[in-house]
Amino acid sequence: MTDSSQVAAARIRAETARARLMETARELQLRISPGTLAHQAWEGTKNKGADLAETAVDAVRARPIAATTAVAALALFLAREPIKDLAGKIDDELSSKRATKRARKRSTSNKHDTTENVQ
Repeated sequence: MTDSSQVAAARIRAETARARLMETARELQLRISPGTLAHQAWEGTKNKGADLAETAVDAVRARPIAATTAVAALALFLAREPIKDLAGKIDDELSSKRATKRARKRSTSNKHDTTENVQ
């Protein structure tokens, strides 16, 4: 092989290697583009969410009473302030009714006392 044929062969190998390198760089750019990364993250999140939901459904099917109890406890915890307000209103209403009932009883007994004194 002559010098010039060796140089030509080396140039062809270099061009081939450069072409492969450029193709690899394009593929990498495509892989790490923001759109591709966001899409992959979204797909991964959807798959993980579906797996979690499936696991939760299986757990509820296995122990429905425990799951119902846990949900009820969570609901009561989240609604504790409105429940406390409602209980306070009910207590105030009952106290008001008791006070009204006592007042009527006193006024009725006072009327009977004054009626007996007049006779």
